[in-house]
Amino acid sequence: MVHIVGAGCGAPDLITVRGVNLLSKADVIIYAGSLVNPKLLDYANENCKIYNSAKMNLDEVIEVIKDASEKGLDIVRLHTGDPCLYGAIREQMDKLDELDIAYDNTPGVSSFCGAAAALQAEYTLPNVSQSVIITRMAGRTPVPDKESIRSFAAHNATMVIFLSAGMTEMLQKELIAGGYKEDTEVAIVYKATWPDQKIVRCTCGTLHESAVSNGIKNLALIAVGDFLGNDYELSKLYDPAFTTSFRNGSSKATNSSEEQR
Repeated sequence: MVHIVGAGCGAPDLITVRGVNLLSKADVIIYAGSLVNPKLLDYANENCKIYNSAKMNLDEVIEVIKDASEKGLDIVRLHTGDPCLYGAIREQMDKLDELDIAYDNTPGVSSFCGAAAALQAEYTLPNVSQSVIITRMAGRTPVPDKESIRSFAAHNATMVIFLSAGMTEMLQKELIAGGYKEDTEVAIVYKATWPDQKIVRCTCGTLHESAVSNGIKNLALIAVGDFLGNDYELSKLYDPAFTTSFRNGSSKATNSSEEQR
């Protein structure tokens, strides 16, 4: 059995309980060494064989899995964050299907969640943004034309940008050309939840300068949008005048609110 496991966003205690249990029982672990915190390997048992996939290509990864599977061994494929985002797991699962090797998926805490926690922020604020665009700049790996940063920027929604910290000059231009104002707030979050986490707050107009002056070229998410500001409306969910399926709203609360205004 192959268990594809999300390692979480950095801190070793942000992996799921299921993920820890699978690591502790695994005979073989193949981990994404360029991104996964090596401290997570402390959960492995002393007899486990460990491979760093940063030094392997797809065929080599599958060959290790195939060999271990034929021996009846339990295998964990450990990916950073949640592997459903930029994890390149579809191609691995397709290969496993071809080989008739069983697998399952265990989700993890994505780095975009870790970044929000580091910022003590909420991406979806009433009357500010109710949508989160998760995307990346086109680089050595292309992005479909209809999914360009510029086209997404036209929405002025919350945007979380992966894999683009080394392209901030072009990113800044695309964000502004697409519709964000130069003074729209931006946060660069380097290695969210790791011990050396770093947060740089800036604006769309100062994004590139801020990244360069802080020496940030990789391993960072870039969050853009008015959710980083202080203006928003209170949620209806906890409004005493708002009726839900669990409680009835109070007209007295409405009158009281109006009197306070």
